[in-house]
Amino acid sequence: MTAILTLKAVSKRFGAVVVADNFDLSLEAGEALGVIGPNGAGKTSLFNMIAGAIRPDAGRVLFEERDISALSPSQRCRVGIGRSFQIPQPFSGLTVFENLCVPAFFGNTRSNIEVEKRCVEVLDLTGLLPKANALASSLTLLERKRLELARALAGYPKLLLLDEIAGGLTPHECEELVVVIRQVRATGVAIVWIEHVVHALLAIIDRLLVLNQGRKLVEGDPRQVMASREVREIYLGVEADG
Repeated sequence: MTAILTLKAVSKRFGAVVVADNFDLSLEAGEALGVIGPNGAGKTSLFNMIAGAIRPDAGRVLFEERDISALSPSQRCRVGIGRSFQIPQPFSGLTVFENLCVPAFFGNTRSNIEVEKRCVEVLDLTGLLPKANALASSLTLLERKRLELARALAGYPKLLLLDEIAGGLTPHECEELVVVIRQVRATGVAIVWIEHVVHALLAIIDRLLVLNQGRKLVEGDPRQVMASREVREIYLGVEADG
């Protein structure tokens, strides 16, 4: 299959801090990749380089084999990269439906009817349809997390970047969110998901990547990765025997 996302020899540093060190990554269309690592490992910087919030010092970012390294975040949104943020950032004074209209209308030539239909579909998918006319400021944490996901989906993404979207939720709320993300996967959207709630990741992803100090520590089958000596020692802080 053709890779939807490719990072080639990407490097980035802030002064003495290296957040990406000659980093390579490939993601196929429809694939779900989980990303974990200790604080300061470079996870958010990886997202920022994919989404265009920061540019790498060296290397290239390709989307559907097109070099997008010089594109702005808004341009990357238009080509099909959607992103949620760890802390939900809705337009608090707008309704839930209006929050979706902003990304859905942004940068495309679809008709009003098509866009409105898209918003309704995404609200239904994320379980927010009953809250369509409620102000975003009135939502619970779980609902705001769902709205963050819905806003990212409303822009017609082919690739979805999820940044700790399960953080702060109760176990039951987390389970509900996993169900929604599984439904999103079923639509064919590729996913890269940074998350500390590992059991949520394991319910969704095909592959798990562990970062440490801007480098790829280990990558592969999620359960094998979690059982590896390196991950136990560096990420989980457990000294492995043998």
